[in-house]
Amino acid sequence: MKKPIVFAGGDLDRASQLRTDPNWIEQKITDPSSRFLPMHQLKALISLKEGARIDWRGYSELQEFIAADANVIFLGIGEEICHFAVDVSTIENPKRPPNEDWGKFIDVRSVAPQLSSGEAGALAQARSMIDWHNRHGFCAVCGIRTQTQEAGYSRKCEDTSCGATHFPRTDPVAIMMVTKGDKCLLGQGINFPGDFYSCLAGFIEPGETIEQGVIREVWEESRIKATNVRYHQSQPWPFPSSLMIGCFAEALNENITVDRTELNDARWFSREEVRMMLEQSTKPTGLRMGGPIALAHQLAKAWVEETEPVA
Repeated sequence: MKKPIVFAGGDLDRASQLRTDPNWIEQKITDPSSRFLPMHQLKALISLKEGARIDWRGYSELQEFIAADANVIFLGIGEEICHFAVDVSTIENPKRPPNEDWGKFIDVRSVAPQLSSGEAGALAQARSMIDWHNRHGFCAVCGIRTQTQEAGYSRKCEDTSCGATHFPRTDPVAIMMVTKGDKCLLGQGINFPGDFYSCLAGFIEPGETIEQGVIREVWEESRIKATNVRYHQSQPWPFPSSLMIGCFAEALNENITVDRTELNDARWFSREEVRMMLEQSTKPTGLRMGGPIALAHQLAKAWVEETEPVA
């Protein structure tokens, strides 16, 4: 099978039927065979001794953080071993952790492409979940503190008169390769470097289908009318927690009017230009697209290689 895009290869059994049992979770947290992924300010502990890999740790090494009510997230079961993530952000100096044989805390985006598909998927899950907990310590209904439930998959208001339960959210984002014949439409975000282009993208709004969101975003950003929307592939994007939904669409017109609040520029590119931009994707300058970690790169690659879905 084709290797999944980065972050999309998570292979742990999330065992949702078990994580609602607090006794089972408590037992597995203290089980010597369980493995923990320490996260410090959303950076992951990575071992670089034999290539990059997650530096999984045992309960005894992290007991002080767990006992101090650090956020602990059940990630799932792999090879009959339970895997968790734990927030150790109270370490004052992450370069000198309590156990000197630990690896390094590394930014998830930079290290994920070097990991196995399964470990990159675990990073996406861990980063998104811990970030959500960091942002939702208080009830959105009444403002009282919330407490963790279901091994990290919900938070409940501590005020019994409220008792509202809150669940992690994932924001759907449409990202689309819009084509017309042998040309495709790419845009330059307002914060992009001058020679950097990518596919148009935007959040799906309440009450929209994916197809409607694609058509609306393309129109808003470029005044191009799109049709024949086709799904290609998706990608969890843990910055902070989105689901990127990659699509192809066909343009009905060619004249572009750029929405300057969203883009610096948008224009049509030939297939050969896009091929060159993909080859330049890892370079710091020059006309280019994002690297292989980005779903835009994979959409462009599929179009260049003519493997996009057929209506």
